[in-house]
Amino acid sequence: QVALVESGGGSVKAGGSLQLSCRIEGLTSSSWCLAWFRQPSGKDREGVAALDDYNDKYYAASVEGRLTISRDIARNTLTLAMHGLKPEDTGMYFCAAKTRPCFRENFNDRSVYPHWGQGTQVTVSP
Repeated sequence: QVALVESGGGSVKAGGSLQLSCRIEGLTSSSWCLAWFRQPSGKDREGVAALDDYNDKYYAASVEGRLTISRDIARNTLTLAMHGLKPEDTGMYFCAAKTRPCFRENFNDRSVYPHWGQGTQVTVSP
């Protein structure tokens, strides 16, 4: 059973930085794709970044160059380093996983990920 637990959210001013972490348990497959999604209040959940066992990384255009996804296998942790934050980055951030590689055409499609964390809130003020 895969379990994901996010942490690291908080409130920052525009231009600030945050680092989110996702503790991963039970992901024993040699093939995997891990992703970060976010959901602003009242809006749909959108994929922002994904990483797989081939070390392929994918980013939404809106975050390219500001957010960096990485995985520390030894610590079973997925990280999202966020810099140059904007008010539009505000939302609940979720960690997601699947036991197949990522694909560019659907890395940001929530329906392909069966495993989800509970989320951590990020608020960016002007």
